[in-house]
Amino acid sequence: MLLNDIIQKHPAEKTAFIFKNQYTTYGEFRKKVEDWALFLQSQGVKRGDRVGLLSKNSTDFVAAYFAVVKAGGIVVPFNFQLIAPEISYIVKDTEMKMLLTKNPVDLDQALRELGWEQELKQVTFEEMVPPEGAEFIDYALEEQDPAAIIYTSGTTGRPKGAMLSQGNIVHNTQDFMAITKMQEDDIALCVLPMYHCFGWICTVCANLYIGATQVVQETYQFGDAMNLIKKYHVNTMCGVPTMFQLFVKGATAEELAHFRFFISGGAPLSRVLYDAFAKKFGQHVQEGYGLSEATPVTTFNRIDKTKQGSIGLPIPHVEVKLMDTDSQEVPVGEVGELCVKGPNVMLGYWNRPKETAWTLRDGWLHTEDLAYRDEEGWIFIVDRLKDMIISSGENVYPREVEEVLMAHPDIKEAAVIGIPDKLRGQAICAYIVPEDGGTTDKRMIRKYLLSRIAAYKVPKEFIFCNQLPRNNTGKIMKNVLREQSLDNLINRK
Repeated sequence: MLLNDIIQKHPAEKTAFIFKNQYTTYGEFRKKVEDWALFLQSQGVKRGDRVGLLSKNSTDFVAAYFAVVKAGGIVVPFNFQLIAPEISYIVKDTEMKMLLTKNPVDLDQALRELGWEQELKQVTFEEMVPPEGAEFIDYALEEQDPAAIIYTSGTTGRPKGAMLSQGNIVHNTQDFMAITKMQEDDIALCVLPMYHCFGWICTVCANLYIGATQVVQETYQFGDAMNLIKKYHVNTMCGVPTMFQLFVKGATAEELAHFRFFISGGAPLSRVLYDAFAKKFGQHVQEGYGLSEATPVTTFNRIDKTKQGSIGLPIPHVEVKLMDTDSQEVPVGEVGELCVKGPNVMLGYWNRPKETAWTLRDGWLHTEDLAYRDEEGWIFIVDRLKDMIISSGENVYPREVEEVLMAHPDIKEAAVIGIPDKLRGQAICAYIVPEDGGTTDKRMIRKYLLSRIAAYKVPKEFIFCNQLPRNNTGKIMKNVLREQSLDNLINRK
C-alpha cells in the first residue's frame, strides 16, 4: 500500500478536515491532491525530485504533502520556525527542486552564502492550479520508494535527513492505529506540528486512514484548543506533555469527560504529571516512544493497560532489543541501548552513508536511548545515552534526578545536565523553574534530594530560571543548557 491509497476508500461526503471554520470533505481533499500533483508534474517535478514544504498546520499542508508524493517527488517538510540560513542548508543539502509555501521567504542571500547558485522556485498554495490539457504521469511507485526526508532537530551538529519510504509511513500508520483503537466517527484535535513525524503519523495519517475527522489548529494556544474541543466535540488527541500540563491547570473534568483517549509523545511524561492528569480527569495519558528514524512509533502503552513511567510494549511488527556495548541483549532489569527493527525503520540518512552505517548496525536501528525491561516486557526509558553523566566513575541518569526534583511541591520544572569538573570528570547541574512563590533555597532542595536519592546523584550546582529552553515538540534543549553552563564556568574564571 502507498501513502495516497489511505485516502481513497472513504465516502466523498464525509468531513476530513475542519480548519478555521472551513469544512473539507474526503472527496474535496482527494480532488485537491490530484490537481496539485498534476500541477507539480507540469512544473517539472519528476520521480525522486525533492520538494520542500514550509507552512504552519493547515488542510493545504496535508494536501501538498500528499500531492508531492503522488507526483513521484520526495517531500521535505520544514519546521516553520527555522530562519533563512537553516532553511537554506536543507535546500542545498537536498538539492531541492522547488519550495511549496503559504508565504514565500527570502532565501537568496543565505543560499548564495552557501554557494547555491541556481534560483529556488517558490510556489504558494494559491498558485497550484494545473494547466489545461496537462496529463498525469503514473510512475508506478512502490513501497520502497522514498516519500519524505525528515530533518532531525540538529541539537548536535548539522541536522540529518531521515529518508522515509512509502512503506515506512503506511506500515507505521497501520500498526499505530491498530493498538489505539481509533474509530471512523472520532473527531481528533490536530494540534501537533504536521512537519514533525509524531504529528504527521499519529494524528494526520492515522485519522485519514480510519476515515475520521480532524479539527486542525494552526499553532497551539490553550484557550483556542479548549474552544475547538467544545465547539466540535473533539474526543481524541495526541499531544506533548506541556499540553497536558495546561489541561491539568486550566480545564475542568467535565470539559474533557467525553474524550476516548489522550496520547503523549515527543518528550518524557513525568510521573507527577501522569498522576495529576489521572486524578483530575479519571483516565491516564497513554505514553509511547518513537523517533524520526523509526517513522516514528516503536512502543506504546495499551488502551486497556498502562504502567506509570513506561513507554509500553513494542507495537505490532516492530522488534525491540536492549543491547550492551557488545551488541548483546541485556537481562531483564538491566539497562541497555534501545534498538529497533521493523518496517518502520528508515531507509537511511540522506547523503550520509557513514552515519547511516553507524545508526543501522547489524540490521538494527540504534536509538542511543537507554532503557530497561521489566519481567512483563514493559520498557522504561532511563535516559539518552549522550545525556548520561559519569561523575566520579558512577553512572547518573538525569531523568531519575529530574523526576525526584519535579515531585517537590515548590518545583515546576527541572532539567539535569553534566558539566565539566576536574575532580569528578563531570559534575551534576540542575536547572530549576520554581513554582510561583516556591523556594529557591539550594540547601533545602539538596537536603530534600539526599532523603530520596544516593548522594552521588545529587547535583553540585543549582541554577534557578524562569523557563527552560524547549523545541517545538516540547523537548528540553539540553544542548542550550550545556552551552549556558560552560559560559558560566568561563565567566567565573
